[in-house]
Amino acid sequence: MLLRPRQKQFVERSVRALGEHGNTLGVAPTGAGKTIMLSGVVGRMVGETPKSTGAKACVLAHRDELTAQNRSKFGRVNPKITTSVVDAKEKCWAGQVTFAMAPTLSRASNLATMPKLDLLVIDEAHHAVAESYRRIIDRVRDANPDARIFGVTATPNRGDRKGLREVFDNVGDQVTLAELIASGHLVPPRTFVIDLGVQEKLRAVRKTASDYDMGAVAAIMDRAPVTDEVVRHWREKAAGRPTIVFCSTVAHAAHVAEAFNAAGIPAGLIHGELSADERRNILAAYATGEIAVLVNVSVLTEGFDHPPTSCVILLRPSSYKSTMIQMVGRGLRTVDPAEHPGIVKTDCIVLDFGISSLTHGTLEQDVDLDGRDPTPCDAPTKTCPECEATVPLAARQCPICGYEFLSNGYQPLETVVLTEIDLLKRSSFAWEDLFDDDSALMASGFNAWGGVFFLEGRWHAVGGAKNERTRLLGVGERTVCLAQADDWLNEHETDESAFKSRRWLSQAPTEKQLQYLSPQQRQDYGLTRYRASALITFQFNRRNIRRLVMSAAPERRAA
Repeated sequence: MLLRPRQKQFVERSVRALGEHGNTLGVAPTGAGKTIMLSGVVGRMVGETPKSTGAKACVLAHRDELTAQNRSKFGRVNPKITTSVVDAKEKCWAGQVTFAMAPTLSRASNLATMPKLDLLVIDEAHHAVAESYRRIIDRVRDANPDARIFGVTATPNRGDRKGLREVFDNVGDQVTLAELIASGHLVPPRTFVIDLGVQEKLRAVRKTASDYDMGAVAAIMDRAPVTDEVVRHWREKAAGRPTIVFCSTVAHAAHVAEAFNAAGIPAGLIHGELSADERRNILAAYATGEIAVLVNVSVLTEGFDHPPTSCVILLRPSSYKSTMIQMVGRGLRTVDPAEHPGIVKTDCIVLDFGISSLTHGTLEQDVDLDGRDPTPCDAPTKTCPECEATVPLAARQCPICGYEFLSNGYQPLETVVLTEIDLLKRSSFAWEDLFDDDSALMASGFNAWGGVFFLEGRWHAVGGAKNERTRLLGVGERTVCLAQADDWLNEHETDESAFKSRRWLSQAPTEKQLQYLSPQQRQDYGLTRYRASALITFQFNRRNIRRLVMSAAPERRAA
């Protein structure tokens, strides 16, 4: 498996920070490939250490499914490194890298059997200051004062306002949502801030230790005139889109769901008081489209993904920007046509009836959008004046303590233009314009090929590989389809087979290749061996490509 260029950059910066500081925190949201990058860092640290030294690494997660998922993806990135597991069923430290359940490992009896570690990795690192995690970290450092601590999280700011400074004193790298949107790995949000005359009242609501006083928020938002306007604006701006609504209290959410249902729009209600079976049934109905609108209270903020979701409604403010990003992030996933046939998703409508967007700014404002490719391992940094942590220069908020760098005199931009990142240049593969009109692009490695094709106002990503059927990878905007096709190649190729800069790419085609090309193609005096290969690959797969592209007909498009 091959990492994306930005993922490689994250690995290089994290490894460098670990060498300089002995610890570092990496921030990466949904869509960045957090587990892949984590695996790349561990592979570099363990792979560069002679086996004779007995170096050991441990990757912590707080749930069984995350432990299994991390181990599986690690094996794809680092197939030559041995692994083992410590969880409720098995307690084995035989591998070079052990994947452990934090609640299990934190017990005294299990800590006593833990060997000396050189590297401790904490997935979902915002948990690192919890008591159970601190027992593990302290035991690791007691056994080896030189052990390095690496954490990765999408949400570095905890709801209890407890900083991560006691574990991490720097941020090695930070991938932002805006970067992922610009590169096509997430769809862009289209945010509408709708003032129903409640904004000043919401600003006056007091904040608790973790968030706004939601009872006071409900007193403002849970009123029939407000709810009726929510339904009206949804019909006007997002009708038909699978939608997730975030409310302040259970009663508020129930009233919103009732209003949608009364208007003939099927809606379901999810909250923490429901049983596991009830939640499962409602989520299943949303996944099948039986329910169009899913109203929730603090349940779907993280850990839930239904990629066809293309509208998010905010009926509650959030004192933390990370909470707002989590809520909006539920609608930014791209769609895999194999899992959701006929669905085309090009953006996500965000209807903000509160003050979150006004308070925190748009998602695009959190990153430099000029499209430059920074030099790997050379990320500019600055020092947080509040906690003295080293953080990326572009950070608007310190991921360690939450300090707002631009809080003094900063005015939100009225318009932000997203600059598309040129994935063709950043890709590890060489892309060929098959017909010299930018309507069909293809790239290939030793094991797979990927292409993007334009038809009826939409781009279509298609990929094929050895021993796998040709499949439709994506439908929508050019940037998103290029990202999906490039990721297909990354998944099936390695560093050895990504030959973008190999000299033989510019060599003349072979006689055997020329036999498969048309007379017109053979007369192209600029024809190279690689371009000939791309043309032949397209020719051999043309029927399947055409079938898959035509199967994504406009009448089947839903999102």
